[in-house]
Amino acid sequence: MSHSDDFDPEYDNGIENWPLDNLPVLPPLSPHPAVLSGCCVALSSRLLSNLSTVLPPAPSLVLSIGSGSGLLEGLLRADPYNIHILGVEVQPSVNRYLSVAHHRTVTGTYSLEPLASESEAWMFIYPRRVGLIQAYISMYEDSAVSKILWIGPAADWDDYKVCFGNRWNVKVQNADEIGGREWELVVVASKKTV
Repeated sequence: MSHSDDFDPEYDNGIENWPLDNLPVLPPLSPHPAVLSGCCVALSSRLLSNLSTVLPPAPSLVLSIGSGSGLLEGLLRADPYNIHILGVEVQPSVNRYLSVAHHRTVTGTYSLEPLASESEAWMFIYPRRVGLIQAYISMYEDSAVSKILWIGPAADWDDYKVCFGNRWNVKVQNADEIGGREWELVVVASKKTV
């Protein structure tokens, strides 16, 4: 597996040596949102079903920037959704649910993953920095990306909405309408066609 150019073996936490069958079993989801260990957003079968209709189907690549443990991404990769998703996390990664082939690392919160230029969609789930989204859009907006999915607390959205400018159609939805918690938002930004 090739790593991004800024891979630092000093921070290799051994996940490159994990056999695929050492990944934890994905937890079953109920139709009602529940907070699960390793995931900021409350998950439900209803939420994942709705997200899978927004994200492009395989073989299109979805890049989840700040994937953490990879639980949400692992669930979206599995049946019945089968989304071609790759998680990106800062070294040392806390990834537990994505195989090496579906996980990349960057050296810091200011580092960008070059595969963003080939990805049709990006996901930012509970992002920590407005500047990270701005940096990805600034660097890769003219590439393959056509959708950006943002999920986070409704209280944070005012800080993040400035990232999308006038080149994106932005749809904001309360997460509880599609299987999430009432204080979270699910935002889908679709690139306007020229």
